[in-house]
Amino acid sequence: MKLRLGTRGSALAKTQSGIVAGWLRARGAEVEMVEIRTTGDRLSELHQPIEGKGIFTKELDEALFDGRIDLAVHSMKDLPSELPDGLEIAAVPEREDPRDVLITRDGAPLAGLRRGAVVGTGSPRRAGQLKALRPDLSCVEARGNVDTRIRRLREGAWDAILLARAGLRRLGRESEATQVLEVSEMIPAVAQGALAIVTREDDAAEPVRALDHAPTRSAVVCERRILRELEGGCRAPVAAHAAMAGGVLSVAAAVMSLDGTTVIRVDREGPASEPERLGAAVAAALIERGAAAIVAAARVSA
Repeated sequence: MKLRLGTRGSALAKTQSGIVAGWLRARGAEVEMVEIRTTGDRLSELHQPIEGKGIFTKELDEALFDGRIDLAVHSMKDLPSELPDGLEIAAVPEREDPRDVLITRDGAPLAGLRRGAVVGTGSPRRAGQLKALRPDLSCVEARGNVDTRIRRLREGAWDAILLARAGLRRLGRESEATQVLEVSEMIPAVAQGALAIVTREDDAAEPVRALDHAPTRSAVVCERRILRELEGGCRAPVAAHAAMAGGVLSVAAAVMSLDGTTVIRVDREGPASEPERLGAAVAAALIERGAAAIVAAARVSA
């Protein structure tokens, strides 16, 4: 069996796709990697704003539709909340650590950063939660891939940056993290740390479907439902993390103003067999407390 696996060209994307290719080869498949350049990649290289749904996935979707590839590997958090008709998430492999990490130029933890220290992040979610923890810090826009951001940090562009631990682990750079931020301090992005294997609908090979990890799928389905109900895009200040234990999903979700002065948080549990219902209930509770207005305001200011 030969499978053509589509991947973006960034170091992290190719590493993640290579991991999936290794799993598939271990299950007897022959895998050919097909690199596809996306609009999001081009904008990222030019340090331009990353806006709009599907900016990292559109060209891979097109390659699936026209038969150039058989599957595509994405960071789940890059996927729009709804896929184009005719495509499906055929497998969600077991999730990597979803937490955020802080990397500082001088090795100081969050509590040790000087007053007024400059933190680079391209994420309103991270900026809002960081400002809630440390209102004295200055959050500025930081663009580019992992390598670019770490290099610019070392060159003195910022005092610190925030990144996903999962990406650092997959790149073999976890030791560069200064501090891992617990979910109680900073709730991760929706589906952070999870991968999605996308195929044409009902066209996934058995080795692909064998990679699905039910607890991870249940968690990210719940998180993505929250984001969809809030009508939040990839840059919405929405955070959600679900984890399964003993058939129960525990969810922490929050919406925050960009300056960190308002954080609306909901914690809830429900059956892991009903992730959509739990996600919808959490979103409804957030909306009842004023989350929709915060998301709308962030959309206008973006």
